[in-house]
Amino acid sequence: MKKVIFATGNQEKMKEIREILEDLDIELLSLKDAGIHADIVEDGKTFEENAQIKARTICNLTGEIVLADDSGLEIDYLNKEPGIYSARYMGEDTSYHIKNEKLIERLEGVPDEKRTARFVCAIAAAFPDGTMKTVRAAMEGRIGYKESGENGFGYDPIFYLPEYGCTSAELSMEEKNKISHRGKALRMIKDELR
Repeated sequence: MKKVIFATGNQEKMKEIREILEDLDIELLSLKDAGIHADIVEDGKTFEENAQIKARTICNLTGEIVLADDSGLEIDYLNKEPGIYSARYMGEDTSYHIKNEKLIERLEGVPDEKRTARFVCAIAAAFPDGTMKTVRAAMEGRIGYKESGENGFGYDPIFYLPEYGCTSAELSMEEKNKISHRGKALRMIKDELR
């Protein structure tokens, strides 16, 4: 069984990742599971660059196959903010409830058709032989008018999916994994790991 490290400390994210990759014959470890404490400077200009920086850093450190993602929310009306700064928007220690309220406030008076947004996820796979594979996927939607839903995390409660008539935080984990940016990207990278 191959060991694969996913360069994240986010346990919510790991739950999602494990569910999608469960049919691969791999031992999937988070940074915490692998006992790795690395301070990685994500200074890339794109989701892809940041994912590659994380994957390469941990791969060089461990000699294992490493997956890393960088994902975030792009709101068209706000010039694609918060974008690659999604996790750090308004400060890393600011709760998503406060971040979500602020984004809704910034879109006050903006009509539905101009509230378009997407979740983007880039996943990089770094292999010990120096090769790197990177994929990118998105989930399109709109920014809602209030937080709604208990499932998911981060910006999910304000991310409205018109075709489902609800936010991504109102979908079951199974439904969300089928259509989410991370779910799509993980299925794409899965082919690289087979």
